[in-house]
Amino acid sequence: QVQLVESGGGLVQPGGSLRLSCAVSGSISGIVAMGWYRQAPGKQRELVARITSSNSINYVDSVKGRFTISRDSAKKTVSLQMNSLKPEDTAVYYCYGDLVVIVGGRRDYWGQGTQVTVSS
Repeated sequence: QVQLVESGGGLVQPGGSLRLSCAVSGSISGIVAMGWYRQAPGKQRELVARITSSNSINYVDSVKGRFTISRDSAKKTVSLQMNSLKPEDTAVYYCYGDLVVIVGGRRDYWGQGTQVTVSS
């Protein structure tokens, strides 16, 4: 079956950097878009960054200039480079994929979530 496998979460000090990666496991026909959401305790889940198959990119205002999303179509992966991290970036980060599977057509997939903690 198709799954999204996340890696790269952890603990980092304010001002530090962290890189998240998400890989598609399983056979797919294509990728429409992939990206990252995050959710902190007591807050709504928000879209952090998104990249489409045509390389259209969107960021939430709070991370512009600090985070960079990229993709590798051949490897079916998406990454989020996070620089100048702040305590308010602390959250569970979820990879998502708008994917086209061989059986079933276009579907949304979600990773299990990875904890990012920014603290001194």
